[in-house]
Amino acid sequence: MQISDILPLHLNLPDAQEQRLILSDITWEQYANFIDGFVDEYPSLRVTFLEGILEIMSTSSEHELLKKIIARLIEMYAVEKIIDLNGYGNTTFRDEAALRGLEPDECYCFGALKEVPDIALEIFISSGGIDKLSVYQGLQIPEVWFWQVKKKQWQLYLLKDREYTSIDRSEFLPDLDFDLLGQFIGTTTQTQNQTQAVIAYREALRV
Repeated sequence: MQISDILPLHLNLPDAQEQRLILSDITWEQYANFIDGFVDEYPSLRVTFLEGILEIMSTSSEHELLKKIIARLIEMYAVEKIIDLNGYGNTTFRDEAALRGLEPDECYCFGALKEVPDIALEIFISSGGIDKLSVYQGLQIPEVWFWQVKKKQWQLYLLKDREYTSIDRSEFLPDLDFDLLGQFIGTTTQTQNQTQAVIAYREALRV
């Protein structure tokens, strides 16, 4: 049975809530074949692979709204500060030698696009699932930013000597105030105008 054959049995894809399916003993070839074919059929899924463990997650509307507002705020910051920031969106990054792969919620490079992004962003609404930081470590992503929805706070990690260290500020964007940024994310709901939030953030940056 193919991985794609299992999905309708375990994930209620039209549901607005996040759902996870975790499979064990998955080969790299099975993962790669699924990734190469799943995008058109299941564009809303996030797929994470770590040493034979495969997590397939259907994202909620809340997840996608938060992802979008965070991206718009960060991109506004880059425009306001005249920073050469270029995005990959939720492109799949994978490394067969490391037996790891995933799609960040958003990711960026400074200057020209590279084989892997300089910064990856993840939205965490619920706990559980594969340790994504371990996946990012194997992929050698320099910085990872986690937005913890329930706590309404950031967790930032810097890769140093092939290990992640918790940091308070980004080394790529040392002047970015994450507490300020979080204020505009934490109040965002389905009914809030995203453009107004971005404009308000821009005005706060100019104070």
